[in-house]
Amino acid sequence: MKQATVFKYEAFTDIPDLGNPAGIVFNGDDYSDEEMQMIAEMAGYNETSFLCKSGEADLRIRYFTPGHEMNLCGHATVASLYALIEKGRLQADQTYQIETKAGILPAKAAERNGRVYITLEQAPPQFLPFTGDKEKLAASLGITAEDFHSELPIVYGSTGIWTLIVPLRSLQASRNMVPDNAQFPAVLRDLPKASVHPFSLETVHPESDLHGRHFSSPFSGTTEDPVTGTASGVMAAYMRQYGGSEAECLTIEQGQEIGKDGKVEIRITEDNEKMKIEMTGTAVYAESINFQLP
Repeated sequence: MKQATVFKYEAFTDIPDLGNPAGIVFNGDDYSDEEMQMIAEMAGYNETSFLCKSGEADLRIRYFTPGHEMNLCGHATVASLYALIEKGRLQADQTYQIETKAGILPAKAAERNGRVYITLEQAPPQFLPFTGDKEKLAASLGITAEDFHSELPIVYGSTGIWTLIVPLRSLQASRNMVPDNAQFPAVLRDLPKASVHPFSLETVHPESDLHGRHFSSPFSGTTEDPVTGTASGVMAAYMRQYGGSEAECLTIEQGQEIGKDGKVEIRITEDNEKMKIEMTGTAVYAESINFQLP
């Protein structure tokens, strides 16, 4: 009977159980698409990454939620590169080319204060207007439309994965949210499979710049992502595009409402009026689990 070993790493923290868990399967080429989906469902993490050989880059990573395959996942990329370095399969202080369904993206590994940090360049940011009903959006999040920020727009954004960026007027509004993810497709009529990423300018930690939460599409098989790398990147780009921010570096916190305490570093630079988004985070090993495939 075929088996799979899934290694659990927590991204955006150096303390187990406080970051965003990702499953990692080092021998991804050994499994079919259907088996990858089955393994991700059995593991139950928001994303499980399968590390594969690539003819175009240093490695290929495929990302599966319990419900479907994703083009890109920031936290699973950080966890995967960290794990490969920890196991001696890659080296720190190097830049690697990662093949994903969002394109080939560079990822840099560097040591800082005795830990390895992974910096991932995300896809160029894109934005689309939200044309749905704000009252229904608020209801799907368990808040009211008065909890939305009065001056910042609600828009779809992507640096590899589309999410609805929802600015809130306060940290308390973020704490009050109780989402009904099943309502999202009807509310997000422009992009019904998108996730929802509310954020506030108020933060829990004084050293943080933004506070986020991330609610999954109901098609993914999960409810809330504890700490989200890709959405943090597009949120930082949003602040440059719509919020008037000129900061080159932003620290984004996430997960405090659900017992996590993750931090994502985002660097924003511009070249010929095009934004370049880089996300940095570390990870920590938690456990490994063996599964038998039917």
